[in-house]
Amino acid sequence: MAQFTYTARAVNGDLRSGAIEAPNRDEVVKQLRHQRLTVVKIDEASAQKHKRMGAIRMRDVVVFTRQFSTMINAGLPLVQALNVLAQQSENPALRDVTRQVVSDVESGNTVADALRKQPKAFSDLYVNMVSAGEAGGILDTILLRLAVFMEKNDALVRKVKGAMIYPGVIMSVAAVAITVLLVFVIPTFESMFASANIPLPLPTRMVIGLSRVVKTYWWAVVLALGGASLLIRNYYRTTKGQLAIDRLLLKAPMLGDVLRKSAVSRFTRTLGTLMSSGVAILEGLEITAKTSGNRVIQDAIMESRASIAGGETIAGPLKKSQVFPPMVISMITVGEQTGGLDEMLTKIADFYDEEVDAAVSGLLALMEPVMIVFLGVAVGGMVIAMYLPIFDMVNAAGA
Repeated sequence: MAQFTYTARAVNGDLRSGAIEAPNRDEVVKQLRHQRLTVVKIDEASAQKHKRMGAIRMRDVVVFTRQFSTMINAGLPLVQALNVLAQQSENPALRDVTRQVVSDVESGNTVADALRKQPKAFSDLYVNMVSAGEAGGILDTILLRLAVFMEKNDALVRKVKGAMIYPGVIMSVAAVAITVLLVFVIPTFESMFASANIPLPLPTRMVIGLSRVVKTYWWAVVLALGGASLLIRNYYRTTKGQLAIDRLLLKAPMLGDVLRKSAVSRFTRTLGTLMSSGVAILEGLEITAKTSGNRVIQDAIMESRASIAGGETIAGPLKKSQVFPPMVISMITVGEQTGGLDEMLTKIADFYDEEVDAAVSGLLALMEPVMIVFLGVAVGGMVIAMYLPIFDMVNAAGA
């Protein structure tokens, strides 16, 4: 699918412009004629502009959503509200997207249909909730609920990513320190020991051998690391690989607990928000599965969807997955039995937001000493190995 920009004339003579995703120009002409527009100009959008769509941040969409909700609640017409949002947007990519949405709405599309044409800015969850809001006449309420949901979801993602920054920095520092030692420091000691013609202990010989390998075959090391990364990436793109790696991550000693709790929080908040906004349960489960971020959880949710379609409960397949804690399964079961599943899901999400905070704090508290010990053993061990022959030389001289 390519993206085309167009200029067309409406029945009343007004010029309109916008963008359409289509396989070719003929399809664009067909769509415009269907909207009773006379084509004036059609251009294929430049790669630069199409690429710029990706620069829209979650925070930009949250601000857009809150402002849109406020203006709709104040009684402004849809097109006028969207025009105001386009004019005051500080993000050029979001400004272009909003203008295209305005053009589509003016052409007779619903807001949800116009947003659906901009997948790089608005997710399926966003579009379906807006569609439910339009159908129920509560678009302003739904938009406000969407903004709150996105803020909490963004905060959750930042917490998990933040937990990964510290170990990433420590590992990077360790890699740089070890590389400098192997490439620049160890060869100096090797020359000194060779000139002294003394027997070297095993740890020293091992470190010198590793230094030679890194200096001589550094290209092979780089290729091996790159090849391994590529193999893992390609394997993760397969269904089997994604399932295996995601299951392994959930079972990881420290990280798994954070990922599990964040996944539970995201699942329950997303499904609860969709259901309370009027989205059908089957459609809500499908959207939630796509946004789960973990194949194990995605499969469990899709099994729950099949269970519901077959007239059974959501809780059964979730329990079989062994991913969701018993408390979550019990609360979902109670929610299904009482007819208040959306409220129960929101309560679970609020609880697990706090659990994620505690899990991240615990992870960081545990990782700090582990990483320091690792760095000390790796770097300190190499330094001690190189000083062992010097100690032997001193002892020999003293004797």
